[in-house]
Amino acid sequence: MHGQWMALRSLSSDQSVKNQKLKAGTFKRILAFAAPYRRYLLIFITTVIIDAVLVVATPLLLRNLVDQGVVKARGDVVTKLALIVGTLAIADAVFSALGRWFSSRIGEGLIYDLRSQVFEHVQKQSIAFFTRTQTGSLISRINSDVIGAQQAFTSTLSGVVSNSLTLILVTVAMLTLSWQITLVSLLLLPIFILPTKWIGKKLANYTRRSFELNAEMSSTMTERFNVSGALLVSLYGDRLAESGNFRSKARRVADMGIKIAMLNRIFFIAMTSVAAIATSFAYGIGGHLAISQKITIGTLLAITALLARLYGPLTALSNIRVDVMSALVSFERVFEVLDLEPMVKEIAQPKIISSEVPKIQFRNVGFTYPKAEDISLASLEAAAKPELVESGEVLRGISFECQPGTLTAIVGPSGAGKSTISGLLPRLYDVTSGSIEINGMDIRDSSISQLRSLIGIVTQDSHMFHESILDNLRYAKSEATQEEILRACDAAQIGDFIRSLPNGLETVVGERGHRLSGGEKQRLAIARLLLKAPRIVILDEATAHLDSENEALVQEALKVALVGRTSIVIAHRLSTIVHADQILVIDNGKIIESGKHEDLVAKGGLYFELYQRQSLGFTE
Repeated sequence: MHGQWMALRSLSSDQSVKNQKLKAGTFKRILAFAAPYRRYLLIFITTVIIDAVLVVATPLLLRNLVDQGVVKARGDVVTKLALIVGTLAIADAVFSALGRWFSSRIGEGLIYDLRSQVFEHVQKQSIAFFTRTQTGSLISRINSDVIGAQQAFTSTLSGVVSNSLTLILVTVAMLTLSWQITLVSLLLLPIFILPTKWIGKKLANYTRRSFELNAEMSSTMTERFNVSGALLVSLYGDRLAESGNFRSKARRVADMGIKIAMLNRIFFIAMTSVAAIATSFAYGIGGHLAISQKITIGTLLAITALLARLYGPLTALSNIRVDVMSALVSFERVFEVLDLEPMVKEIAQPKIISSEVPKIQFRNVGFTYPKAEDISLASLEAAAKPELVESGEVLRGISFECQPGTLTAIVGPSGAGKSTISGLLPRLYDVTSGSIEINGMDIRDSSISQLRSLIGIVTQDSHMFHESILDNLRYAKSEATQEEILRACDAAQIGDFIRSLPNGLETVVGERGHRLSGGEKQRLAIARLLLKAPRIVILDEATAHLDSENEALVQEALKVALVGRTSIVIAHRLSTIVHADQILVIDNGKIIESGKHEDLVAKGGLYFELYQRQSLGFTE
């Protein structure tokens, strides 16, 4: 199908990482996602405020316990204040747990919303998007990046609110206890801020690269850990080489993780060292003030306890830039996918295609596959390797009509553009020039969902999900009864086979239907088509890879599928389409011959040449 439209392109993931900067407006988009959780946010902030007040209240009570209880030898005061401190500790734990619960509720809601939006948006992309995109990279965006965004958002939100409030309350409390110690402690504040800018920028680049390396590793696993990939590796591959390739990618992920961990550790060591120096100053000054009786022992103990609550939030807030950069990187990678414009778009007010048996008209249709950069993201493709991409005109001046209820066959050499025609009718791609009409209406003026509901397609490799036969068939008609499904299976020559299975319709077919033979899969695909009951049927080399016995069964099933429907059959074996109402011969993207089988054989052109070669037992 893609033989004629490939060219080479190189991608450099490293260069894209270096050149990419955090985009303006990202934070506003994040807030828009958080808007539905305003109520939870309000409750969460309330619990954080209460928790911060309790954190500051405990050292102040400790001062009174020492000065009024211990120093004055009053056991009743000690007992009373100790009970209050214990009660506050329990209350602190309760409100802290509540805060975490509401934070988790917000975070899980964000994950759900982001994943749902990304999944729904990706489904709107054209088939060209999926031919270029690495599955593992896309899954990484939906899983790892979304989780990273959620975790960074909730932890950053919690950190900013909690630590800012705690910092303010602790500073006020310390000023009331000793302005001298507080002043010395605050003079060291600038030292906390200096490392954050450099580390934050560096960490953002490392984090973005880490996500991309993880996506590459995920793609490798996704491609190898399915039946087709595992079979290819087993028959053609070198497992040691495969292990070496995977280890190389895993090592790059690990090395980047070490770099990120080291940056975080360097930052932590710097911050804790500054905090330790500041605390030692406070102890020294506070000790001299206590000796000179300018402050009490209880006040000194309270201040030292508050200092621990001062530098903790300071360190966390200094690290906020780092956390924010990580969060923004995760969100931006998700937003990149959400910002991809679908190549096939629906108009604002679509029209309804008439209910008559469809008449299909191709009017001077031309088609060129879109440029790679218009389809996908470089970061979702194979990194730093030459890659095949679409280019060049595939179809030129294609004009023909399919009368209602007739069978049109399309034949020609491989790569001539036959399958491209079958992709244009259901708008898997849009024409570059000309138009396609159904019952006189341009298909671009209709609803995509209505258009595709009219069309049923069976390809040469029909896809089956790793589910039961019943689930795979109900994909065409969710409300179908088992009796209705079995009737469709009987018509598709697969009913007896299903009844012979121990679990019948509940039999799981395996990933991509690998537990079934090629003929069984094709007959199930025809049963699925019959359940859908489309008015237009497209068969894209549906029997190309079947043996003669299975082909005979499938052809028998197709006779039922095509009755009363406007049909287009793309055929490799010309013996299967000799009774078609019209045959179109495609070569190099153009229709070079058309007519019935007998007329085309009599002309002695390309069709006659292809037919004669197959009659003699030759294939392309």
